[in-house]
Amino acid sequence: MNNRIKEAFDSVHAEESLKEKTRSFLAEKTAGHSKRTVVPFRKLVPAAACLLLFLAGGHWLYFTPTASISIDINPSVELDINRFDRVISAEGLNDDGEKLTESLQLTFTGYSEALTRILESEQISSLLSDNAQLSITVIGSGDAQSARLLSAAETCAAGHENAHCYTGNYQELEAAHQCGLSYGKYRAFLQLQEADPDITPEEIQGMTMRELQDRIDGCSQQVPDSCQTPGHGHHRNGCSP
Repeated sequence: MNNRIKEAFDSVHAEESLKEKTRSFLAEKTAGHSKRTVVPFRKLVPAAACLLLFLAGGHWLYFTPTASISIDINPSVELDINRFDRVISAEGLNDDGEKLTESLQLTFTGYSEALTRILESEQISSLLSDNAQLSITVIGSGDAQSARLLSAAETCAAGHENAHCYTGNYQELEAAHQCGLSYGKYRAFLQLQEADPDITPEEIQGMTMRELQDRIDGCSQQVPDSCQTPGHGHHRNGCSP
């Protein structure tokens, strides 16, 4: 028994001796590397500045819109899309549009997902089932992204007889905003203005896309009282007073 106890203690001492030799060996081989390296402050400043510029540039790239999508039915909604095909802004352009965007949480989703959520929402689905008129306009520079967005819009609108997809440009979008109209309603306004030069944007704002389309059809067919408003007759350009 005593011999076994002694052998056990000898083993412990041997292990401790081996550990100490190992520590000495590692300390010798890593001499000069275990000390803390101090980087001069003057070298940190350019690196920090580059990091800040990178972060700022990335933020600018992400939150800069490169295309927009205007959805008009009765709710009017406008989506701003960045170069990464993400929705960075979803704005309701009338009361119904504001309620719709607030309920769907569209920001930072992909554009296709955003379109699907809008068209499959209870409100829009109900309107489409009730023969409402839907207009989707892709506003961009006519590049590959615009083509992708238009294709996605046409896919989402497929199967809806009264859904129509268009392309537009930012000049017309700005003009629409100056009139206080969404892109789809501005397009209808310009069509109606050709037959009824004195029509105003205020008349257009409260109308649904179905009502606007019916009025446009009435103008083209020259149906009495379907287009002209009593007292109209002075030509107006765009939405200028």
